[in-house]
Amino acid sequence: MSILTSKRLLSTRPILFFSFVLLLKSYLAWTVVFEGGPSWTTLLKEVPFVLIVFCLIEWFASKRKFMYYLIANLAMTSILFAVIMYYKYYGVIVDYSALQQVNQVTAVSNSVFSLMDPQYLLIYIDVVLMIGLLFFRQKAKEVKQAFTRKVNKRVVIAILSVSVALCLFNVLPNSASMNEIVKAEQMGILNYEAYRILANKNIEYVDSDQITQEKVQSVKNIEQPAQAKLFGSAEGKNLIVLQMESMQNFLVGLSIEGQEITPNLNKLVKENSYFKHFYQQVGQGNTSDAEFVVNTSMYIPPRGASTQVYAGKELPSLPKLLKSAGYESATFHTNVVEFWNRGELYKALGFDRYYDAKFFGGEDTVFFGASDEVLYKKSIEELARMDASDTPFYTQIISMTAHHPYTIPQEKRLIDLPERFDDTLVGDYIESQNYADHALGEFIADLKARGIWDNSLIVLYGDHLGLPIYSLDKEEKDLMAEIYGREYTYTDMINIPLVVVNPGDENPTTYEQLGGQVDVLPTVANLLGLSLDNQMHFGQDLFNQTYNILPQRYYLPSGSFLSSEELFMSGSGFNDGKHYPIAGDGNSEQQSTENEYDRALELLNLSDSYVQSLPDWKKE
Repeated sequence: MSILTSKRLLSTRPILFFSFVLLLKSYLAWTVVFEGGPSWTTLLKEVPFVLIVFCLIEWFASKRKFMYYLIANLAMTSILFAVIMYYKYYGVIVDYSALQQVNQVTAVSNSVFSLMDPQYLLIYIDVVLMIGLLFFRQKAKEVKQAFTRKVNKRVVIAILSVSVALCLFNVLPNSASMNEIVKAEQMGILNYEAYRILANKNIEYVDSDQITQEKVQSVKNIEQPAQAKLFGSAEGKNLIVLQMESMQNFLVGLSIEGQEITPNLNKLVKENSYFKHFYQQVGQGNTSDAEFVVNTSMYIPPRGASTQVYAGKELPSLPKLLKSAGYESATFHTNVVEFWNRGELYKALGFDRYYDAKFFGGEDTVFFGASDEVLYKKSIEELARMDASDTPFYTQIISMTAHHPYTIPQEKRLIDLPERFDDTLVGDYIESQNYADHALGEFIADLKARGIWDNSLIVLYGDHLGLPIYSLDKEEKDLMAEIYGREYTYTDMINIPLVVVNPGDENPTTYEQLGGQVDVLPTVANLLGLSLDNQMHFGQDLFNQTYNILPQRYYLPSGSFLSSEELFMSGSGFNDGKHYPIAGDGNSEQQSTENEYDRALELLNLSDSYVQSLPDWKKE
């Protein structure tokens, strides 16, 4: 479309001009988000919503019509831009609930900007030009006068009626789809965003008296063993939980041109209990969600971060369970405690103390907190103090330096990767994880030197994925294929390591069974000899169960789950879902069943219902 044609169309038929512009922007969003990209149906799915907005402006606005068009254009453009950027970071379709995250975005601005291709900013070019037009008095006057021309109200009603009908046609038949990305593609992005706001948000909760541990175990299809293996094998020991930032399982044993990337992690894996098929179960809250799931053995909420949705509840938790056994508890994180509402979460979980940025200070800051070296050096002093008492302790230590976008300072880049890794997200990730492993090794050595190691049960796991498939360009996907020896898949993406160190256990074992973060609490309770008979939990002891089912949320479409053989990703429902083998051997033959799909959804509903039924804790 020529500049002259655009000018004429803007001055005579603004509704057509703005609709065409927004269609182009929709095509850009579809290119980024949907696997098949845009098609001719994009026109029928996106433009009707745009026309509804503009018809309402034409009908009701008698003055300042140009301003209303500009505001509407800016609003819908911002929605499409947010969809693009959110998908690049999370792999999901953003909706209104993400507004709760606005105060978190500034803290991770480096991560957001690292994903922004300059071409995405072109989505705002028309807005900038139109605002600039206002500074040219004569041109602005001509345009504003054009917008005062009367329109045929019958034509507006006709367009509005057809557009409403098309929107309903796009939305209503597709409202039952499980997969949010599929649903947005079937409805159209703007229709989907409106649907999310207007749809019935009420969840049908299960009555609390019907939620029992026996019910959960029945849905999970497991039975408690008469005599649990390793029960009490770590009784009376301290518990140290190490939550490693963005640590994925492919790092275990990884060497690049003779350089071992995580030698300290590798040694832990070889000498202790290692679960290779272990998976994240986090959502909007990422690291804080991992803290919630591990400490409660419950699933994240259907919408929002657990720290914002569940922090007001009296949560059954690992700190409370251990307190009943005489333990004191503390958690360590170098960021401010207000980030992701952690202060309220820690109270709900029952931690005795927390240590945050005020304790760790501004020494050697990386991203938004002190480095892992500072984290471990200052934490070990507190651990030594607690270890000197007669009371056993539970501490959760949360590393953070290997945080997206992984651009750590040059002095912390301790390996020299091949040139093909330069200026790539994969290369930066591997260098940051190598540094994190280095700091971890120093911490382990310090624990051993102080005599804390031998008297402690140590659990190490990754908090969440580090390399989202949807954030990688072709070059980076090729690097991941080189590392894996095959295509990098969704199963690989959410696979994180779990290592359980129980000093005195002389049988290092690599376990094949499936596990998730929800399983940490019951696994630890078994080793420490603590009964869970009176504590609701949705995980299971990984040393005593071989079958597992792990519902997934947020990073994967609703209805997705892991079974012992594969990752299932839902489509509109089960029948059109996709199957990814856990082994990653490319065999896509279906292993999971619709019964497992139904049970995974039931487990999520049971967890949601249980947490909602809990009383609120009383603030002091």
